[in-house]
Amino acid sequence: MSLRLATFNVENLMTRFDFTGFRNQLRQDRVMKLFEIKDERAYEALESARVVASTDDTRQLSALAIADADADILCLQEIDNMEALSAFEYGYLFRMVGNGYRQKYLVEGNDSRGIDVGVVMREETRDGQKIELVDIKSHAALTYRDLKPFVPGLVSPNSEDDKIFKRDCLELDLRIGGQPLTLYVVHLKSMSGNRDGLDGRTSTMPIRQAEVSAVRHIIENRFGRDRTAAMNFAICGDMNDYQERVDVIGSRRLGYRFEHRADLPSALDGLSHDGFAENPMLRRDPLDRWTLYHARGPEEQHLCQLDYIWLSPALSRLNATRVPEIIRAGQPFRTVFPPGQEVERFPRIGWDRPKASDHCPIVITLDLK
Repeated sequence: MSLRLATFNVENLMTRFDFTGFRNQLRQDRVMKLFEIKDERAYEALESARVVASTDDTRQLSALAIADADADILCLQEIDNMEALSAFEYGYLFRMVGNGYRQKYLVEGNDSRGIDVGVVMREETRDGQKIELVDIKSHAALTYRDLKPFVPGLVSPNSEDDKIFKRDCLELDLRIGGQPLTLYVVHLKSMSGNRDGLDGRTSTMPIRQAEVSAVRHIIENRFGRDRTAAMNFAICGDMNDYQERVDVIGSRRLGYRFEHRADLPSALDGLSHDGFAENPMLRRDPLDRWTLYHARGPEEQHLCQLDYIWLSPALSRLNATRVPEIIRAGQPFRTVFPPGQEVERFPRIGWDRPKASDHCPIVITLDLK
């Protein structure tokens, strides 16, 4: 019996318009900056039209990427609410894949923008095994004070009563054809915001380290530290951190070269350093593990893995020959691909937008027992 498990940050699947750009230039879309708009009502009308006009292409492309992943269970990030998820599934996914993801789960988390993690599932796997939800639990309320007795040295950035998870750690107990599987779906703190002379990734790393410690504590507390390695669990989502990256050096005119940088300091070391969980993406070539292209001009470009399906040791051993797939056909044309990795993009993909997402879905086929 096999199961296809995927994760995908769909990038701002929203039901709301954001009009704060009229007063805050940092929040204003770049195309709106091309026009002189002095009246707030006119700005709101134009911004609404811009978003509506662009969203249909974007969500068709998101759905195409999900259809190509062909997962039985799909973990999602950056979902506004259940209404947005249901509308997307019915209006887009249903048209691509038919009667597929009828089971949908989302719990409102802590994100200041209101974006949440969620899960959609088929009723059966491709080979006819029933997919059942046994229990679901949010850990959004977990605070530094709650965790401090269990994690020595944990220091809260502000107050001990602050929530640890910037979004949530959504825990789902499942049975797949009668076999147990527990999923932990996360979207860790972003790497944005330089502070105290540190770059955004470095300055925010302590928060992600706390989130990783919390995920690990939740799992060990659930199964017992001595039994955890033998359990069927997976940690899925956008981790907003990487242990390695591929630096992209050059330009379109002069060409590119690619340099792999390994063993970078990372909050994710808390999952991997002692074999607590394993990243099966390491079974791919070092230049071919990326799920996101980051660029701030020609002098700052790299490819990295931000999206993960971490497997328990038991699941990893059972699936030692399974290699994750990365769906890159929804990437915009500005994304620089190393030699031999180019794919045929989906119809209507643009230079920067429309696109399926800034992230790539990843999917892996797993055996369970």
